[in-house]
Amino acid sequence: MKEVFTTVLGTALIGLAGFLGTQFKRIYERFTADKTKKAVAETVVKAVEQIYKDLHGDEKKQKAIKGIRDMVNEKGIPISDIEIEMYIEAAVAEFNAQRKKDVK
Repeated sequence: MKEVFTTVLGTALIGLAGFLGTQFKRIYERFTADKTKKAVAETVVKAVEQIYKDLHGDEKKQKAIKGIRDMVNEKGIPISDIEIEMYIEAAVAEFNAQRKKDVK
């Protein structure tokens, strides 16, 4: 009876360790994917501002959307349209704040 209990307990602990490892891995991947998405958006917004000086408004935004989607998909990270919109708006706000700071 003691041997059965030890075997069952060992199996349960191994299963629990595997489950926890999987959960930690998923949390880590989500965290790094979010950091990657943010970094890509910042890079793309800066690049679009630099490269497409003749474009304005929606045209620049479309270039940024395509650039972000292409770069993130190349890394195998899924991204939704709303995420792209939010990352662009955040990057543009940061870009404009920095520009105002540089003017002063």
